[in-house]
Amino acid sequence: MTDKKIGFIGLGLMGRAMVQRLQDKGYALTVLGNRDRAGVEAALARGATEAKTAREVAETSDIVMLCMGTSDQVESRIYGEDGVLAGVRAAQVVIDFGTSLPASTRKIGAEMAAKQAVYLDAPLGRTPAHAVDGKLNIMCAGDFTAYNRVKPVLDDLGENVFHLGDLGSGHTIKLINNFFAMTTACAMSEAFALADMAGIDRQKLYSVMAAGPLRSGMMDFIRNYAVDGKIDLAFSIANASKDVTYYRGMAEEMGAASRMSGAAFATLTEARDNGAADHMVPQMVDYLAAHLKDK
Repeated sequence: MTDKKIGFIGLGLMGRAMVQRLQDKGYALTVLGNRDRAGVEAALARGATEAKTAREVAETSDIVMLCMGTSDQVESRIYGEDGVLAGVRAAQVVIDFGTSLPASTRKIGAEMAAKQAVYLDAPLGRTPAHAVDGKLNIMCAGDFTAYNRVKPVLDDLGENVFHLGDLGSGHTIKLINNFFAMTTACAMSEAFALADMAGIDRQKLYSVMAAGPLRSGMMDFIRNYAVDGKIDLAFSIANASKDVTYYRGMAEEMGAASRMSGAAFATLTEARDNGAADHMVPQMVDYLAAHLKDK
């Protein structure tokens, strides 16, 4: 499918890595960035074309991809006279790779369908380094026929590509996944902080915990920073707070009262609002070590 023209909106760390991968695989790219032009300039140097508006991206592409941080950012590129929706045509596929609110996703999907275009949600797992190598986890949902049409492109981006059901299912599963992950990260960070207060060596605590069924990849990410100072989970506290907030909003829309997300939400939001927004999630160890005595 390298003859398909791809429009890509959102060239942050993940987006620019995905664009690099698509260019390495031979796709022609039209790109649209935001304030940080580093990703755009890198793509242009490799032969991409820059669009002036999201509408132009849609009008000049066979497949439109968005990789943005929030539902508000996605909607800002979808709607309006210069938005994607204004430029789409029948049978065109638009894919949201970000972590968005399922209700927003379904709303956009209905408006795309009214113009006979197809909207897919396809949130991502793994890191920009995996994206460069085409080894992302892609949690796609929406019209199955359209999914099969674009799956060869998704396979160029991802090692594990899933179709998860109706539109919005991908974002729902991603939010559940991230709620669980961030709850685990906060709990492990607090465990290390409390061990510090008790005079217990962090590695010794980890050795005991990891010997049983508690051990997980997320637990190891936190340990690697807490013990070795290594950050191998490049996911900001601001993004973590946003995702848990979205999870809680999704649960509320479903009529559910989430118990378990409350602590992660409060802890991440506190850290975000106290100067740690741009720190990475493993650095919650530092924040809690400094603030565990706060009331």
